[in-house]
Amino acid sequence: MPKYLFQANYVGEGLKGLLSEGGSKRRDAVDKLMKSVGGKVESFYYAFGGTDAFLTVDLPDNVTAAALSLAVSASGAVETRITVLLTP
Repeated sequence: MPKYLFQANYVGEGLKGLLSEGGSKRRDAVDKLMKSVGGKVESFYYAFGGTDAFLTVDLPDNVTAAALSLAVSASGAVETRITVLLTP
């Protein structure tokens, strides 16, 4: 299954949710979302700096990754960037 790097920044309601529910609840929500489209979270890290979170995710294909990114960004809670990861 192809791997993707998601870079996420919380905005607006996403920040409020992170503050009120904590990071573990956000991770649980991401796990559930990825499973709903046939994917799996390999890693999830919060970070200091310009990006709030880095995720490596297995997803069925590029179409699924693009649709997922659009749906998440349309929520207005998170801004995302996706990078397709390739093996050496």
